[in-house]
Amino acid sequence: MELKKIKIIAIKNISLVGEMLKKEYEKFDRSKIKLKARHEIVTKYDLLSEKMITEEIKKHFPDHQILAEESGYNKNKSDFLWIIDPIDGTTNFSIHNPLWSISVALLYKKEVVLGIILAPMLNELYVAEKGKGAYLNGKKIKVSTTEKDKNINTFCHSRKKSDIKKAVKYFSYQKMNGLDCRQLGSAAIELAYVSCGRIESLVIPGANSWDVAAGVLLVEEAGGIVTDFSNKKWNLESPDIVASNKKNHKNIIRDIKKLNL
Repeated sequence: MELKKIKIIAIKNISLVGEMLKKEYEKFDRSKIKLKARHEIVTKYDLLSEKMITEEIKKHFPDHQILAEESGYNKNKSDFLWIIDPIDGTTNFSIHNPLWSISVALLYKKEVVLGIILAPMLNELYVAEKGKGAYLNGKKIKVSTTEKDKNINTFCHSRKKSDIKKAVKYFSYQKMNGLDCRQLGSAAIELAYVSCGRIESLVIPGANSWDVAAGVLLVEEAGGIVTDFSNKKWNLESPDIVASNKKNHKNIIRDIKKLNL
């Protein structure tokens, strides 16, 4: 099946899930959260969103492999791999902060060829197809050309204490030496914001593939660059990630080395 047709099916699927989550978000009670780990929560809507997305993929593409945040890999072996984060920014969802998203990527032979990020409460749909650019609600987007002294940097981290310590160290340095550094609470949205020029960078020690796979393609197709902390091109095995508007990438890598992250 052509990638164009796959994209249409995926967008329709994600949009339906987004409508469901919007309704539930409005009435969500935070006392219903569960803890996956000390710094990570899950709601029944993470599970429902994932089920709806994966079932639709299985219906249309029964041979494809799937990696979903809550359920892991399915048993299929295929050149096609779907990577799904059913709600990226679950904590934001739980406290009625609209900065949460659904992130879905399709890889072919380990290369991201389709990336879709939907931020339902912002009414923003980001789509990137390999070699065809990045789009927000159908309009082509580009990374910023902002100079270093005007950068807005963002950060995120895994739940591991060592990664949290690295993130806090990076935040402190950028906050004291740059214009600003923030954690928005959804890596997918942060990558989407890099791709459309709202911010200049995102740094994540301990990046999970489901958080970033779709956003990586968005940034690259919008003219940005994505590497690991060693400045090597990001891949599924990369333990960390730096995404930027390209213009300031060397400076960020330099800061990471200086901080020994």
